[in-house]
Amino acid sequence: MYQLLRAFARGNRQRVRVMRQHIIRSVTKSVQGDRKVAEQGSGFARREFLKGALALGAVPGVVGAAGLAKSSQGATTGASDREYWLQVVKKVSDPVLEALSSGQLRAKMPVEAGPGLSEARSKSTHLEAMGRLLCGLAPWLENSVSGGSERQMQSRYREWARAGIRFGTDKSSADYMNFGLTPQSLVDAAFLALAIVRAPRELWEKLDKGTQANLVKAFKDTRSVLPGQNNWLLFSAMVEACLGFMGEWWDPMRVDYAIRQHQQWFVGDGTYGDGPHFHWDYYNSFVIQPMLQQVLETIEPKSSAWSSLRPAVLERAQRYAAIQERLISPEGTFPAIGRSLAYRFGAFHLLSDIALRRKLPEGVSPEQVRGGLTAVMRRMIEMPGTFDANGWLTIGFAGHQPSIGETYISTGSCYLCAAAWLPLGLPEMDVFWSGAAKPWTGMKVWSGQDVPPDHASSA
Repeated sequence: MYQLLRAFARGNRQRVRVMRQHIIRSVTKSVQGDRKVAEQGSGFARREFLKGALALGAVPGVVGAAGLAKSSQGATTGASDREYWLQVVKKVSDPVLEALSSGQLRAKMPVEAGPGLSEARSKSTHLEAMGRLLCGLAPWLENSVSGGSERQMQSRYREWARAGIRFGTDKSSADYMNFGLTPQSLVDAAFLALAIVRAPRELWEKLDKGTQANLVKAFKDTRSVLPGQNNWLLFSAMVEACLGFMGEWWDPMRVDYAIRQHQQWFVGDGTYGDGPHFHWDYYNSFVIQPMLQQVLETIEPKSSAWSSLRPAVLERAQRYAAIQERLISPEGTFPAIGRSLAYRFGAFHLLSDIALRRKLPEGVSPEQVRGGLTAVMRRMIEMPGTFDANGWLTIGFAGHQPSIGETYISTGSCYLCAAAWLPLGLPEMDVFWSGAAKPWTGMKVWSGQDVPPDHASSA
């Protein structure tokens, strides 16, 4: 397999054909020589393995669709990658946004959760779906696209999103999202706040006055939730920063406490502890670094008290983005480490955010990030079982894996995967989308290319 990947990366089509034929012959011989075992129960596994070997004839479906073989053969373009991303956006978003637009999310969205937890999670899961989905869509909703089907889709989504916010914040609506009723509502109010500051024109200025007032009231209602001594401090800070952006009174103490604590919790090499201890998980990307940057950026026009911290916070985020890019394997996989794996490719929230900001670290090009993210997205979204029969996301990391979900995970939680879509907020002519495909670091190093060493950051 290694030799096959190396041949693809080097564009050696003849070598690939020879190796593919060899694999097919070997696997076919194995299957033919073991029919009895297959009939006794292992036949399905062998057939699946054979199909996998046959699929190597079009490795873009395994690896290259994410950029490996197609990149080396010149078949993948930024335009085709963007088209694929938009297909994924539509597949994931349509059920949620259509239901939101008519005030029927509670009626239509299933509530998958751990045994005996569906009723409890139903109090918060709908706000999760709305806030998390919109936080990832927001830069694209705010972006101006050239036209055609993408513009039509964008226009429809803008209207649906605003309608969802209207129904979700109106206490007389069947779709009211229970702001302040549960601790979880603080979490997803923060993701909704993040969406609003990422798309201020489309998700704030264009709201009617009544909806704006309801949204302000909803955010203030979450002040009753006491955040834990961990990344939750940033949820409170994000809500306060958004209130400040809206022209409302905001609490500087909640913002300052979150920022100062995370400065103390920095453990080095671009990474913060989730509280006083380091955790092997993706919360630096899910929450900590994107929200820390956004809080500082949003609140700066109101107060310059924390402006001096922004350069170091950015440098740390750049280092963590470089690490994330290196975590993507040639096959478009990444380590299944830590909690909240049901957020799937939302694990790359920070890398996507740095790409959107055009602040990628030296040696990490926008084109290689596009390739790596496309690889991961394709690998995960196309796994059987990712969606239920009606198109809603299921709990899982690679397909439907309900046991991987913690007690706080439910259907709405899974829509944090949308955070990886932030680069859609870049213009179509930005190099992220217009540049020729490039291999990401994992692809380069595992194909034998000479690459420079990686070093820790001193920030």
